Amino acid sequence: MYQKFLYFIVTFMLSGKAPKAPGTMGSLATLPLSFILAYFFGRSGILYGTAIVFVLGVLTVAAFTKNRAEKDPGYIVIDETAGQLMTFVLVAPKLEGQISFGALAVYLFGFILFRLFDILKFGPVQWADTKLKNAFGVMLDDVFAGIFAAIVLMLVASYLGY
Repeated sequence: MYQKFLYFIVTFMLSGKAPKAPGTMGSLATLPLSFILAYFFGRSGILYGTAIVFVLGVLTVAAFTKNRAEKDPGYIVIDETAGQLMTFVLVAPKLEGQISFGALAVYLFGFILFRLFDILKFGPVQWADTKLKNAFGVMLDDVFAGIFAAIVLMLVASYLGY
């Protein structure tokens, strides 16, 4: 039962079980959570949400992979959840209380940017992915990708006047 609970968490409510592109599906499944946190709580909601998911992810990934050979299988997507949330931290004040075409565009572009940085894995993203072979590294590379995506998203949103 404990392993099933861990599996439910590390797959972010089973979104990582998608037969194709589980990381993308995990990121996509995070968007409603991102919306709720930003809409009701702004930047603090995104920051606290990211921190909670990060700590929960490190603990559950470590426990789930403890006796497994593979430490970062594709179906583990709780790391994508933390990174996708981090993507919206700099634009969250503008998303607070917003339901509009502009807000929807920001979420969509943030989703695309995060996936791009997560897939390209350059700089600190690649370092965390290749050098930290533990649950902390599994989570950290996606948070780094989320930070890069957050910076670009904020710059583009500001440039477009959002």
